[in-house]
Amino acid sequence: MYKISLQSGCSCPNRDGTISRGGCTFCSEGGSGDFAAALLPVDEQIELGIKMVESKLPKNSGHKFIAYFQSYTNTYGDTQRLISLFEDALKDERILVLSIGTRPDCISDDMISELRKLQDKYDKKIWIELGLQSVHDETARRINRGYTLKVFDDAYRRLKDAGLSVIVHVIIGFPWEEEEDILATVRYLSELTPVLDGIKLQLLHVLKGTKLGEEYEKEHFHVLSLPEYCSILVKCLKLLPAETVVHRITGDGPKKILIAPLWSGDKKRVLNTINKVVRES
Repeated sequence: MYKISLQSGCSCPNRDGTISRGGCTFCSEGGSGDFAAALLPVDEQIELGIKMVESKLPKNSGHKFIAYFQSYTNTYGDTQRLISLFEDALKDERILVLSIGTRPDCISDDMISELRKLQDKYDKKIWIELGLQSVHDETARRINRGYTLKVFDDAYRRLKDAGLSVIVHVIIGFPWEEEEDILATVRYLSELTPVLDGIKLQLLHVLKGTKLGEEYEKEHFHVLSLPEYCSILVKCLKLLPAETVVHRITGDGPKKILIAPLWSGDKKRVLNTINKVVRES
């Protein structure tokens, strides 16, 4: 299966003034969905996304896809409108999984109930991707996240009780977090009950047009080197329970707006280095 990135037209309470403005300090104007399709009807977005992916793959191989609503907060808005968009994706026989990127403070009980109905109706998995980044409330304050760990815990419990799969995003490399702080985040997630379905481990990218980018231009704080990142990554992986699927081990920001670390732009080198370090650990 291959993932195609879609848009729902949602904003974010951290951008529109409900909680704050400007978003999380690391988040680009694309709302962490810089590679998503243009905002078109869902069926058109899917066609464009599949064409883009299949142009890089062997022809006539019967590929299946994950529909990933990625940009901004995709449960923030009118529930029925959003459920209609999600159903449009699930109707496509080529789509086997629906993945929804959101915030734990934007998931109502009504939304959870409707998502569970969709999952049962189409007999397809629905993944909820929560942008936690760190369990430390000091980090939450510094990145302008806008909610506490307690809010995450509550959303996680309600989603799991409803039978939905949860994937949590973690960022490695905040300059004020020590290695043990990063491991504490992964350790916390590894001890969740019920067990965490999936995790995305993401290198911190400093991007143009973000608050973090402005801070970096004023004072070049330390960003992880590739060896440093690989070393921490391996320690994180060793903490995870066997049942937790690792959906991402790094990430590459758009090169046009990437400020640091520049080594992350060489994706082939990064993945080869990670594979080598993992094999030797």
